[in-house]
Amino acid sequence: MNGFAASFRHELLCTGRARIPQLLLVVFVGMVSVSAFIGWSARSTVTAVYTQISSAGLTSAPNPFAGTSPLYFARNSVIYVVLIGALMAIVLGVQATLRDRKAATFSLILSRPVGTVGRLLGQLAALAVVIAVVMGISTAISWASISAITGGILGPDPTLRLGAFAALSWLLLTAFALLGMLTGTYSKKETTALLAPFVAWSVIAFVLPQLGTAARPVALLNPVPSIPPPSGGIFDVINVVTGPLAVTEQFKRAAGIVLQDSSVTGSPEGPIIVLVTFLAVMTLLVVATPRKRLRSALND
Repeated sequence: MNGFAASFRHELLCTGRARIPQLLLVVFVGMVSVSAFIGWSARSTVTAVYTQISSAGLTSAPNPFAGTSPLYFARNSVIYVVLIGALMAIVLGVQATLRDRKAATFSLILSRPVGTVGRLLGQLAALAVVIAVVMGISTAISWASISAITGGILGPDPTLRLGAFAALSWLLLTAFALLGMLTGTYSKKETTALLAPFVAWSVIAFVLPQLGTAARPVALLNPVPSIPPPSGGIFDVINVVTGPLAVTEQFKRAAGIVLQDSSVTGSPEGPIIVLVTFLAVMTLLVVATPRKRLRSALND
């Protein structure tokens, strides 16, 4: 068995045994389920109120949910991926590289015919599979919940769109897992290894979009991307630089287009290119880690 395969199997085993990642995975899947319930509750409440005021002759407007796409009920999952899913992925990545440093086993592992690239790529592949499984479970829950809400099985097009959303989520979460692996490798202390990627995530998710759009932080918690100020000026110039770096906003835009959100316009190609580039850059940074760095001990 080569180093890649051994690292892959070992990481899957360790991730399956770790309690904190398991808890985060359960929370993420649970929030997706709650999202579907919120969608069902909102539709039921609004429809009941509309029926009452319509029967009383107080309105002639159509039911606001009459022409709604079935994928509308999956829109809240976008923000759960950005908030809970990203943090889950970071913890998975940090623990993957921090585990061997805490146990001081990297030197033993690298004494075998195992290259650093094979070792790191094996760990990454295992984390990518874990994230894919989680996204598969959450997508299945969303599909079943939306089918129950709409009273009919989703057709091929909505199903494919849900699958595309899961693929976009996988790209984003795998990139954040790589961020966790990177800080877990280079940080001198365990607390720093966890704190540094959380700070980086907050900058990407909140600071960069706010610099480019002047949006309030609470607006960034919406499942749709912030709209740049319509008037020209300094914010438009800043947004040219910060826009591509705010990968979570790019993810929201691509996800909104894929899920047929009427408030999001444009083409998903640009945001997808940004997400793929983010993943590629993070992969290169991780696999370029020198052998000496992997063997460094924690200063705790």
